[in-house]
Amino acid sequence: MSKPSDTAIPAARAPAGAASLLPARLRGLLRESGIAFALLILIAVFSLLSPLFLTADNVSNIFTQIAINICLAVGMTFVVLIGGIDLSVGSLTALCAVVAGTVLKLDSLSVGAAIALAVAASVAVGAVCGLINGSVSSHWGVPSFIVTLGMLYVARGAALQWTDARSIYEFPDLFNEFGTATVAGMPALFLVSLALVGLAWVVLTRTVFGRIIYAIGNNEEAVRLAGHDIFRYKILAFTICGAAVGVAAVLYMTRLTVASPILGVGFELNAIAAVVIGGTSLAGGRGSIIGTLLGACIIGVLANGLVLVEVGDFVRQMITGVVIILAVVLDTYRLRKAARS
Repeated sequence: MSKPSDTAIPAARAPAGAASLLPARLRGLLRESGIAFALLILIAVFSLLSPLFLTADNVSNIFTQIAINICLAVGMTFVVLIGGIDLSVGSLTALCAVVAGTVLKLDSLSVGAAIALAVAASVAVGAVCGLINGSVSSHWGVPSFIVTLGMLYVARGAALQWTDARSIYEFPDLFNEFGTATVAGMPALFLVSLALVGLAWVVLTRTVFGRIIYAIGNNEEAVRLAGHDIFRYKILAFTICGAAVGVAAVLYMTRLTVASPILGVGFELNAIAAVVIGGTSLAGGRGSIIGTLLGACIIGVLANGLVLVEVGDFVRQMITGVVIILAVVLDTYRLRKAARS
């Protein structure tokens, strides 16, 4: 009996037939429009509360601040879409950074070669750790929450051991200058994150791989019965997440000109928050990269605006937590409503 080709659409993808595709896309568009509307409201409120909010310098600062979280959230979206979670991205950012920082300090390489090799090393370390997360979780049936929690400690300990708990700094000027560079008035770091968003959008919406990622989140068993290797797709989702962490680590290094083994604390929470606020369901199978981008923007605008209106750090954390809880409650409400319809 011949095996179905990888171009076959799993049964879980469109159970109601092609006629259900347009309404699904329309619902997704409406959901993203609602998130964009919420973002516009936040911008309007903070622009009224602080005259500094919409200044060119502050807008550029917001774009720079959210670039790292966008990269992490893009990778996290792939994992959440299959119904998983990755708690290791913060610690893994530190590990990728110290490895890349070590490469940048090699005197035997030219500046250009050192930068290229450092970027490749950062992405490779992230991808390998993601591969391990996906392999253990998929093949052994261990919840991704547990596996990535373990990797959180492994990566953090490895970063501390690698550097003897010391920060790495004094990188080449060419590397550091990228952190403050602009293109047509836009921070280069933000443009890199947008490029990653665009690439992820193409993968998830224009490839068979992306369609199967969504299908696994909707009905994993149906995808398996359709003849697809769900383990391979799950592992690839975690690997992509790890590679995105590698990119984020490089951006962090160029921005702050340092690679510290203690950086990235809490980064995983911001990434998950951006994904959830952006409308991606924690149950998997529903969401979009554009929504994730908007979710990261909401978190960035909220954090920046609260600082400008002089809200205390503890209160800022409380407000951010409330926003995340509301987003999860809204997602649960949508799921229950969809189940009843």
